Amino acid sequence: MGTKQPVSVLVVIHTADGQVLLIERADKAGYWQSVTGSREGEESLRETACRELLEETGLDASQHQLSDWQLHNRYEIYPHWRHRYPDGVTHNDEYVFGLQLAQPLSVQLAPGEHTAQQWLPWQQAAELVFSPSNAAAIRLLPSRLGLESA
Repeated sequence: MGTKQPVSVLVVIHTADGQVLLIERADKAGYWQSVTGSREGEESLRETACRELLEETGLDASQHQLSDWQLHNRYEIYPHWRHRYPDGVTHNDEYVFGLQLAQPLSVQLAPGEHTAQQWLPWQQAAELVFSPSNAAAIRLLPSRLGLESA
């Protein structure tokens, strides 16, 4: 395993009525998030999204509705995670996707990566995630799904 590329995907797993699946990081208790992961090799961002979905939840993106939200976030990498990247890399480029499921499913978490999962209404999910870009993406769901954003 080499150093990580500072290019990643964020995949918001949700239902048509705005419920969102969050998974809890194994390395940081209380850190809830959507599926995320860094690009490997020369794969496309869509391929990264599909691979991370399969690795972190066991979900096969081809069986559901995967959409590229055309959203790009650039943020500073938390200092405690910078050792995973090449020397001098301080920022990461994150690209947002959504995976829509017909109904909330229990997923197969990757042992050692995530310890718990829960489905929440989007408002609560956005409050709970630790990453500001993750919260911002979840808050876009109502407009993407044509829901009332009340």
